[in-house]
Amino acid sequence: MRRSLTTPARADGFACSDWKVQQSIPDTRTAAIFLTTVLAAANMKERLWDRFLIVLTDMEENMERRFGIGVIGFGWMGRVHTTSYKRVLDHFPDLGVRPRLVVASDVSAERRHQAELMGFERTVDDWRMVVDDPAVEVISVTTPNALHREIATAVAEAGKHLWVEKPVGRGVEETIAVAEAVRKAGVINEVGFCYRFAPAVAHARDLIAMGAIGEVNHYRGAFLADYANRPDSAASWRFFREDSGSGVLGDLMAHVVDLTQFLVGPIVRLSGRTATMIPQRPKLAVGVGTHFSRVETDELVDVENEDWAGAMFEFESGSLGLLEASRVVVGPRVGLRFEVHGTEGALAWELERMNELQRSKLAAEDPDEGYTTVFAGPGHGEFGAFQPGAGIPMGYDDLRVIEARNFLLSIRDGEQRGPGLDEMVATGRVLQAIERSDARGGWEITQPPVVAGTAG
Repeated sequence: MRRSLTTPARADGFACSDWKVQQSIPDTRTAAIFLTTVLAAANMKERLWDRFLIVLTDMEENMERRFGIGVIGFGWMGRVHTTSYKRVLDHFPDLGVRPRLVVASDVSAERRHQAELMGFERTVDDWRMVVDDPAVEVISVTTPNALHREIATAVAEAGKHLWVEKPVGRGVEETIAVAEAVRKAGVINEVGFCYRFAPAVAHARDLIAMGAIGEVNHYRGAFLADYANRPDSAASWRFFREDSGSGVLGDLMAHVVDLTQFLVGPIVRLSGRTATMIPQRPKLAVGVGTHFSRVETDELVDVENEDWAGAMFEFESGSLGLLEASRVVVGPRVGLRFEVHGTEGALAWELERMNELQRSKLAAEDPDEGYTTVFAGPGHGEFGAFQPGAGIPMGYDDLRVIEARNFLLSIRDGEQRGPGLDEMVATGRVLQAIERSDARGGWEITQPPVVAGTAG
């Protein structure tokens, strides 16, 4: 049976008295067939939708996430960070993250031009514009120490992920303030302790952890550099308390302490000394040159922080060790090194021979007992992402690429990896203890005492 129905008005209220709809009213059998067809179509639609969601999920998993990058401070280290972002997919193509160079900030027009040449979409002279840019999700802070706290805290409060250079401020109090801001914001952070990522260092840590050298009972760490060993070496911002805080402690000793605790464990107490060996230097204009620069002038300024620092220390295990750092030594150029001795062997490494690890094993009756050279190779750390075989050297900038990968992986996975602000605070407490010990003339505890009832 067919019935003709006339609809007097549309549902939206417009008059349509002449609009007629022919509607079929089928019998029971026809209705059953019709309903079955509709349900089958609906079921097919549901299966197609499920398949679409599976395909979409696969596409999302295989798609690279793009992170907008901002860099604040475009001196040497700002350029190093930028190059690391640009190279990271060349060496780690399965990273699943693609950095996009959005904006760089520097007060120098020349440096901003360099940033443009390196591929940034735009440059600015105010770091706040980088923090406020909605296209930026990840920010590198490579400014002088005096700006670390203000900028890094603003980055965290804006919800942006932070890669900041050590020592993160002019003292551990400023480092702690940044760490608290990062923790409150819940953002991923990385601190520039790049020497951890040297493949030979990674191998040394593995050997120590597996007990290959027995129980550690001696340790020596040093960073002896020559960049300021002449009286005409420029007084850059690193030589002034207001701009830098400490001198060689924050600049070089920070790396020594971090490697020491990374390899062996926490330093719990120490006795330290510091010294300023070249008390006056020629002033370097802001934004010009680096701390490697030399200046010919009779206009000298006072150096306000230490050229040298050293400490005798004790590990949590009770083993003893020595630390030393200098920016005025003659001989070594960039003499970062460690020696770690155990009851069954020893290991030694130095930055100037970055791809070699010296290893010794205690033998019962071996006239050749002593150090042998292990060349870093594909089985050590991330070496295989850069070179195909042992003996082909990696360089400093490669360590920064590994560091960039570590940072971006942390962001991708939402999982904080070291080295970050926690590790920098631990290092900062040791540096502060060296200064306290020098001032008081005795042994100092490196960590604050635990207040009763707050442990755990």
